Amino acid sequence: MPSHRPHDPFPGAAIADQVRQHGIHDPRLLDVLARLSREKFVPPDERRHALDDRAIPIGQEQTISQPFMVAVMTQELALSGTERVLEIGTGSGYQAAVLSELASEVFTIERLVTLSLRARAILDGLGRTNIRYLVGDGTLGWPAEAPFDRILVTAGAPGFPSALFNQLIEGGILVAPVGDEFSQELTIIQKQNGRPESRSIMGCRFVKLIGAEGWSNP
Repeated sequence: MPSHRPHDPFPGAAIADQVRQHGIHDPRLLDVLARLSREKFVPPDERRHALDDRAIPIGQEQTISQPFMVAVMTQELALSGTERVLEIGTGSGYQAAVLSELASEVFTIERLVTLSLRARAILDGLGRTNIRYLVGDGTLGWPAEAPFDRILVTAGAPGFPSALFNQLIEGGILVAPVGDEFSQELTIIQKQNGRPESRSIMGCRFVKLIGAEGWSNP
């Protein structure tokens, strides 16, 4: 089991230290990771691994992402605290919890009802009031709430996410793993003069992004 005390104000200190050693330098992000208990988002039979720097199964063939990947993707969003952020793939809710501390509003979409409801229960229990939830096809975004300052995709996309890019403000940033079903490149896309400027920063492996502009549901 994780070694932190029941009322430890920094239950994620070990995670913050791990990602700092791997190059994460945003002080606001490191503080959020230190104060957030990843254990709360992990199934009971996996909680002994909550502080490990690896992805963990959460059921329905989905995972809670590796803490370092959460940190990298969040840091690349360059959040100042005023942004409206769209997250594709609520999953465990851990990434949304991180975003909710660093942005003004978080809009998170999950295609699996059970995961969405479970994540919301956890996040409501933590008192996170700036998160809105939608069950649906995340590849199509959330047109009724667009545009967004930032968009974060937490599943592997087979190609350029055009519907999501169209919901991004001018100058906004979209972070997504793009590649095949076995491996992707973590890609940073910024909208400049209405066009995408992209760069890849590292290899990664995520579960598949399922939907109209993603992979077909098997």
